[in-house]
Amino acid sequence: MSKTLVAIVDDEPDILNLVAINLEKAGFDTEKFELADELHKFLDNKIPDLIVLDLMLPDADGFDVCKDLKKNEKFANIPIIMLTAKGDETDRVLGLEFGADDYVVKPFSPRELVARVKAVLRRGKVKENAKQIIEIGKILKIDLLKVQVLVNEKIVETTSTEFNIIKLLASRIGWVYSRNQILDHLWGNDKIVVDRTIDVHIRNLRKKLGNAGKFIKNVRGVGYKMEE
Repeated sequence: MSKTLVAIVDDEPDILNLVAINLEKAGFDTEKFELADELHKFLDNKIPDLIVLDLMLPDADGFDVCKDLKKNEKFANIPIIMLTAKGDETDRVLGLEFGADDYVVKPFSPRELVARVKAVLRRGKVKENAKQIIEIGKILKIDLLKVQVLVNEKIVETTSTEFNIIKLLASRIGWVYSRNQILDHLWGNDKIVVDRTIDVHIRNLRKKLGNAGKFIKNVRGVGYKMEE
């Protein structure tokens, strides 16, 4: 059985080797790249299970690399952990909005990074026989494989956060999720927003869904659920 493969992209050789050594000690296979272009060439032939991506690369902006990968159907499901010295809240939020699954600020604990890699892989793991398309009310479809939301067969453009929210709510029809549970699902212990931010995302999502927005129900004083 092949090991889980993690691609590491960082232009600092010391950081690159530090991350690789600790991941390999934890049982992962690794591939190291100092340039975004090297990663893209690698992806033409092989798909890693996760990417650790530095934001400040000599040949590309890490935000753009993340955004482009998430827009490409072939690579959209690869989890990405951003590794960077840019720790401003704006940068962290931007990274998550572009589709990153986690955000680790330098200097960092190698043990913590390994733990985050394991946590992201655990969250993103989809069983081979799992249902890939969730249908609700005959008009709403959530395609987990293509990372798409469709209403009456028309694609609805959602942000990464909006998609992850609707995916969570649709995973258990009728199940009520508190705002804190939704926050935990989105960002784990690394919360960078208040729970009321979820209300804003839900409001925007309902607006985009049009008639299908009615399936997202507000449970007063508790949170939200998806119901036909």
